Amino acid sequence: MRRFVDLHVHTHHSDSTLTPKQVVDLAHKKGFSAIAITDHDCIDGIEPSKEAGKKCGLEIVPGVELTAEIDNMEMHILGYFVDWKNKWFVDKLEEMRLARVNRIYEMCRCLKGRSLEVDAEKVMHLSGPGSVGRLHLAIVMYNEGYVSTINEAFRKYIGNNSPCYVKKFKLSPREAIDIILSMGGVPVLAHPHIMGRDDLIPELVSYGMKGIEAYHTDHPHSVILHYEDVALEHGLIATGGSDCHGMGKGNILIGRIKIPYAVVERLKEEARNIRVSQNISMGETDLL
Repeated sequence: MRRFVDLHVHTHHSDSTLTPKQVVDLAHKKGFSAIAITDHDCIDGIEPSKEAGKKCGLEIVPGVELTAEIDNMEMHILGYFVDWKNKWFVDKLEEMRLARVNRIYEMCRCLKGRSLEVDAEKVMHLSGPGSVGRLHLAIVMYNEGYVSTINEAFRKYIGNNSPCYVKKFKLSPREAIDIILSMGGVPVLAHPHIMGRDDLIPELVSYGMKGIEAYHTDHPHSVILHYEDVALEHGLIATGGSDCHGMGKGNILIGRIKIPYAVVERLKEEARNIRVSQNISMGETDLL
């Protein structure tokens, strides 16, 4: 029997509507052998996912999704098999999360100037202890009746280039990749088709990027074929995942993308190589 994985899954510790246990139970029900927990700037969902995974035999790949910025454009870098308990890394992510909190307050102030009285504390309550994001804000705007859909909130008010959009904690792509590499992780470019800047890929490879997310729910078949070719051209691992945010995107996406378990094995081998080249002494617990 072939084994399948989903390498891009979020929990309510960032901007999903699903708890780690709900994510694990759903992935197990869908027949996956492994999933990667890749919350935005946050690793808090990894431990509870691992605990839930032990009970049903689902392997959890520890990951993170960092936001970088270049040319006034956001870029997301996934990191797999990072040393997620490293104190420096935990502190760095906390710094990013605090910047996210400040960002929400700024956007709420902007919305208030447009007669949309959105309480930032309601957004914080909705997000819980993890990373607060624009999706939480959009949900509150919808619940308060300011917009008729979540997409409308982004399109009219808080999406990129919209009037109340505020930039995130600013990391360059090189800094994001360096952080992941320094933690012994494997940096992978998330959903490149959404970014739409293939011209930047050679530069990212020169920084140490090791993979590219060829398989994604927003990638049609022709795009998948294209990024398979890009991966071959640059010697990258072609990864993939659903980018599931629970009901945050309107539908629960786990099960839409299934990639062979062999990709996890390639990521594990790359992580070992990175740790050797970076002279990082870490246990093999999360690579077994």
